Parts: sequence; structure tokens; C-alpha cells
Amino acid sequence: MNKNLLALLGLAPILSPLNAMANDRPDPRPNIIFFLVDDMGWQDTSLPFWTQKTMYNERYETPNMERLARQGMMFTQAYASSISSPTRCSLMTGANAARHRVTNWTLQKDKTTDAQSDVLQLPDWNYNGIAQVEGTNHTFVAKSFVQFLKDSGYHTIHCGKAHWGAIDTPGENPCHFGFETNIAGHAAGGLATYLSELSYGHDDKGNPTSLMSVPGLEHYWKTGTFITEALTQEALKALDKAKAYNQPFYLYMSHYAIHIPIDKDVRFFDKYKKKGMSDKEAAYASLIEGMDKSLGDIMDWLEKNGEADNTIILFCGDNGGYATGKEWRDEPLYTQNAPLTCGKGSAYEGGIREPMIVSWPGVTKPNTRCDKYVIIEDYYPTILEMAGITDWKVPQTVDGVSFVPLLKQTGDPSEGRSLYWNCPNLWGEQGPGIGATCTVRQGKWKLIYFYETGKKELYDIPADISEQHNLAQQHPEVVKALSANLGEFLRSSGAQRPSFKKTGKPCPWPDEIE
Repeated sequence: MNKNLLALLGLAPILSPLNAMANDRPDPRPNIIFFLVDDMGWQDTSLPFWTQKTMYNERYETPNMERLARQGMMFTQAYASSISSPTRCSLMTGANAARHRVTNWTLQKDKTTDAQSDVLQLPDWNYNGIAQVEGTNHTFVAKSFVQFLKDSGYHTIHCGKAHWGAIDTPGENPCHFGFETNIAGHAAGGLATYLSELSYGHDDKGNPTSLMSVPGLEHYWKTGTFITEALTQEALKALDKAKAYNQPFYLYMSHYAIHIPIDKDVRFFDKYKKKGMSDKEAAYASLIEGMDKSLGDIMDWLEKNGEADNTIILFCGDNGGYATGKEWRDEPLYTQNAPLTCGKGSAYEGGIREPMIVSWPGVTKPNTRCDKYVIIEDYYPTILEMAGITDWKVPQTVDGVSFVPLLKQTGDPSEGRSLYWNCPNLWGEQGPGIGATCTVRQGKWKLIYFYETGKKELYDIPADISEQHNLAQQHPEVVKALSANLGEFLRSSGAQRPSFKKTGKPCPWPDEIE
């Protein structure tokens, strides 16, 4: 790569003496690995993201998350949507869920996944997901950051869960978003089973037994290989090929773990049983540690192959941990993410706050913490900036803000900023904060508005992380200001809202009701 092209891409600021590959290939830009975990709660780790260790931090063993944190920066207030598809579509497009309108989980073409309500008529949302091409209804059209990476010279690898578009739509195929390699990614957001004994959801003739059957891993059927390990082995093979290509790579390592069904990973299950845990909780813990081993295996590969000093690793969850079903967990409902309230699907912190770590050798200070808030759509401009891609134009509005200044400790893009959520849908399970809601976070304050009842809840998050003290009556002026802020954003972004079945009238926006 010549100096003029380096200047065009804006690479000069990101190059450092630690970039070992600068001597080995024409393009010295860093490799990038995005390690995304499905349904991982903020507390599902031995690494404490709160100000103190909790019982869950003591329970689980995630030594490689700890290892990554020692190398980089932990983010203690990282946010996503409360459900998978909205998060993943925001990641790929940089747009807030209110704007892209993929506000519930996607699966079958032209079919909503909303639960039914006797009171609310739910909006006609984008249940076909996202795509880079026009022509499919109920779809948000956008250009992915992965396409920019590929077009600028990155070798792009997808491994694991995709969940961006419904079956038989362009969005179901990761290769339609700029990935050159796709390992086991398709339309479904879950999996039939983690077990190779069941061929990851295929019968003896090789036919899928479910829409959730995971494709493309036939080599591992009947071998006793847990799917987390199979995906990891395939990712390592892809990295071996990428190294031979002599160009920077982007690996999207997107595990199906820790999504239900909570199958036990026998490599770690007995360890947790010996700690006195029930079968269900030991199985859940084994999924967490299996995911962590995958992270460690990839970090080991980087070190062994001389890539560690020139590889950025971003680690994050896609929504809160599962906390609403007795079938898979034994402890009291809605408590599994404590001190956060509830979990997946909820507007409370348990549904939207994520474990997040970033390691950027030569840029992030080792073993540091950042308490500023960021949200999932921020990865879009951040990753492009990391890759030195500064001149990009897209058809969609990008709501995300680069957090590179936080990594470099040169600025605070969260200052004065508001974060927004809109979920005008019904996920299907019950629990605190689960339902048709919209939410705003500004500074220490968080306002949740419930469409059906018109109720507003106000919390001082730093002082009340468990959201146990609704301060709406004590601070009506804050409620009014945040309601106006939220209402303005929802209208300006083209957000949807439910209507009342009885009258046919739309539910009021938060600033249209006291």
C-alpha cells in the first residue's frame, strides 16, 4: 500500500510501533475481531463490571475475559437493545432501532413474531430485517460497515449467529453484507441444540429438524464436539487462511451461546456441579465457560501467529441474560442479572446493559475502566475509524457515535448525549419492564415510558442501579424534559408506536401525556 493511499484512508494516526504486521504485508492496518455473545448477562462472568464483586462474579469462571480486560479497557455502561435482532441490526447499520424498525426478533418471511395483546394493536414493523439491496418489503435498507471493510482491503469472516434477516430474504445470508466467508450463519436467532450427537438439529438423513437447526457444520456431527467448540475450530481454520492472504482481516465471532436451550457443555459441567449448583445452573455456567474458552483459543492463536500486537478485539453481549423462564433456570425469576432488574426483553438495566471490553494494542491503556456510556450502534463508526476508513457515505442515517476518543482517552463523546430505545412490540414473555416501551438515558437519569398504560418511571441510575426507586413524582421537571427529548427523537427518526384496539387511536408519544 503506497503512502498516498494510506493518507486517503486516514491511517497515519492509528499506526504504532506495535503493529508487527507492518513489516509483513503491504497494508499495515490492524486486524479486527468482534466477539459477540448471545444472551450474556452483565453478571455472567468472573469479571466484575460493577463497583464490587457479586455472587455471580464469584460463581462463574471466565479467565480469558479477565485476560482481555488486563490488556485493554472495560466499559461499565455499555448498552444494546433488549432483544437480539434489534441489536444486531443496529450493529450492522449504525442506526438506532427506532429508525431501522427491526424492533423484535426476526425469523420467517413476511411474518411477525409479536405476541398478541387484547389491548394494543402492534405496529407493522420491519419483520424481514435489514438488507443492502432494495426489493423486499418490511426491510430496512442500509450499507453495512463490513462492506466498507471488504471494499477497502479487509478479508471478512463471519462465524456463528447472524440473525439480520428473515428466511428467504437477502438479509439471511451474511455474504450479502460484505462477508467473504460465512460459517454457520443464517436467518435463525437461536439453535435447535448445541449437541453434535443430535447433529446440531439434523436427522439421520441430514435434513433439518427445526428452523433453528444450525447449518454448515456437518464435519462435526456425531463427534461429541459441542457447537461452541466446533465454531471456534472453524474460526481458527479461517484465520489460518486469512493469514496466508497477507491482508488485514475482520473476524465476526458471533457465538450462539448462551442462548437457550441450556445444554450442558460436558467439558465444564462437572466443575460447577461440584460447587453445589443444580443441573440447570451448572449447565448455564458451562455454556459461559465454553464461550470464554473460545475467546482464549482465539487470543492464543493471535499470540502464536504473531498477530496479537496488531489485532483489535471488541467483546460484547447482544442483550441481557435470560431471566424469565423456569424451564431453563432454577433461581427466582427476574433475579439472574442482579443487582440489575430482570433480563432479556426488559427495558430495565438487566435487559440492556452489556459486558464490554476493548483491547487495541498501542492505543488502549492496559487494565483500564471506562464509566462513560456507549450503545450498540456506536460500533459502526468506531470500527470504520479503527480501520482508517474516514470517507464513507451511506443511504441510512447513522445514529452511532465513535468511541475512539474514549479508547484513546482524548475526549468524551457521551457528554451531553442521550441514548434511546424503542420497543413498540410484545416479545412474548412476561416480567418487569417487558412490554411495549420507549426509553431515554441522559446523564444520570433514565426515563421509561409504557405505551399501554402511559406510566412513566424515572431512575437515577448511578445511585439506583437496581431501579427500585421511581423518582417521577419527586422530579416532575426532569420527567417533562426527558419526555420532550424522547418524543422529539422518536418522531424525527420515524419511530413506530402501538395503537389501542378499542379506539384505533395511536398510543400517545411520551411528551403528549403527563
